[in-house]
Amino acid sequence: MSDKKTKHDDIQDDIAETESSDTENDMSQDIVSEESSEEEDGGDDLIKDLETKLEAAEQEVKNNYDRLLRVSAEFENYKKRIAREVESIRKFANESLMKELLPVADNLERAVASFVSEEKIAGITEGVQMTLKEIYKIFETCCVTPVESVGKPFDPAFHEAISQEISEQYPENTVVREFHKGYMIHDRLLRPAMVVVSKAKA
Repeated sequence: MSDKKTKHDDIQDDIAETESSDTENDMSQDIVSEESSEEEDGGDDLIKDLETKLEAAEQEVKNNYDRLLRVSAEFENYKKRIAREVESIRKFANESLMKELLPVADNLERAVASFVSEEKIAGITEGVQMTLKEIYKIFETCCVTPVESVGKPFDPAFHEAISQEISEQYPENTVVREFHKGYMIHDRLLRPAMVVVSKAKA
């Protein structure tokens, strides 16, 4: 009887061990499953975090590129503006000097006009004419050119009217005489021409 009980007990113990082992296996599988689930969740979070950082980095690169384009465009505009200013300075550097020379040219022209009929002072006339030619050469070198006036329609942008007179030769509002010449330096007005303008008969 004692032996049978012992064997029975052994069988019961084996069954208990088997059940315990199965339980442990089930628990192990549950733990592995939970760990696997946690790892998957952790992996998803890591991927999302990396994607977020990648998007932020791409946006920063785009912003930096846009800033680079703006700075580059601003620098090009700056270079063009400086080039225009330098060109303007170069072209009009002699403007004040040319203005000072204009009255000298005016006086020499008047002197030549008054000397032409005087044979006794032909030598003086020739000297004045030579001086005037030298001044004209300076004007040409500095791109100073006279404004066309006589016979042209009066233009307040280039002419300054000092009087009006009736003219049989020219239509109304036309320059009939020039008191002194107007001049341009390159494309800028250096001095307007002082002129007499025709008017209609009363």
